[in-house]
Amino acid sequence: MTETLIILQARMSSSRLPNKVLMPILGIPMLSHQIARISQVKTPHKLIVATSEQVNDDAIEKLCQKLNTYCFRGSLDDVLGRYYQTAQAYNKIDNIKNIVRVTGDCPLIDSDIIDKIIELYRSTNVDYCSNCAPATLPDGLDVEVFSLAALEKMYLLAKKPSEREHVTSFIRNNPELFTTTNYCHTPDLSHYRWTVDEATDFELVTKVYQALYKENPQFKLNDIVNLMQHQPKLVKINQGIVRNEGLLKSELADNTLITQENFYE
Repeated sequence: MTETLIILQARMSSSRLPNKVLMPILGIPMLSHQIARISQVKTPHKLIVATSEQVNDDAIEKLCQKLNTYCFRGSLDDVLGRYYQTAQAYNKIDNIKNIVRVTGDCPLIDSDIIDKIIELYRSTNVDYCSNCAPATLPDGLDVEVFSLAALEKMYLLAKKPSEREHVTSFIRNNPELFTTTNYCHTPDLSHYRWTVDEATDFELVTKVYQALYKENPQFKLNDIVNLMQHQPKLVKINQGIVRNEGLLKSELADNTLITQENFYE
């Protein structure tokens, strides 16, 4: 029975770069590349792509069917609810205990990093483990692991729109309710940006694939770092973009909503 469920969230309706998850890199959809990289995770697992019920996300489900990858569809905005419903659906089939969260804008995700964070999560017996609190790896290699019980607690207690949209924000906002640990990488590589939110991000990732994919389709973290050390101009392509900008905007919207509610009281 599979205990670890990797849930890869993906949608077509990105506000900053619409349809990005299916944009082609070397003629292959970006999401296909990411699924292939996650498939190299050594920990026994089941991978589910969790997308929305919106019509424009039909294309994601069709791609999953083509790749023989499980797909679950739920709420567009309540991503936390989508995760919970995905986990509940597959817990009826397998004895799911651990949820791994990755997002569909990370086509350079490293399977070795995922394995290491799962291992740390299990060895410390915590509710939640990540590599992003604080981050010591490039933006785009974020991985979070949490228990099914922690997911249920978040689902039942999270009220803020940002907590429903960004899934694990409730844990960071309520640290007294969860046991946590963080994976730290040496050296600190958090100054690199390898996620895809903007057109310049996609340009950078494409150049990385052009340089490394042909020789080794499963190129790793160190291969990318070595490439950027030899070609420092690559780093400048998407320099200056704020890390976790979407989360910061959502939290600001929360505060604006609270202020408006107080005004009308």
